[in-house]
Amino acid sequence: MNRAEFEAAVRREGYDIRDGEIKPDEHRKSHAHDFDARLFVLDGHLTLVRGDQRETFGPGDSCTVAAGTQHEEHTGADGARYLAARRSPSSAAAAE
Repeated sequence: MNRAEFEAAVRREGYDIRDGEIKPDEHRKSHAHDFDARLFVLDGHLTLVRGDQRETFGPGDSCTVAAGTQHEEHTGADGARYLAARRSPSSAAAAE
């Protein structure tokens, strides 16, 4: 999937899109959001930790984090730039 395909897909699903960045060597502690999130990595690498599951995403990769999911976000020396798509759970129900 490329950037244009990601943007088209998430817009069809009712997401708002914004650019995001996490600086190099940042470790964000466990937290949850009140919105569904989908990320598309543009540059660098982002590691998501959900429970005992750890996944690293690089350029061209995407992932989904459902509202209320506890997770950590980590970057290495290259940091990460990404597209962040956000949608409230009520918008998700309306889209279905």
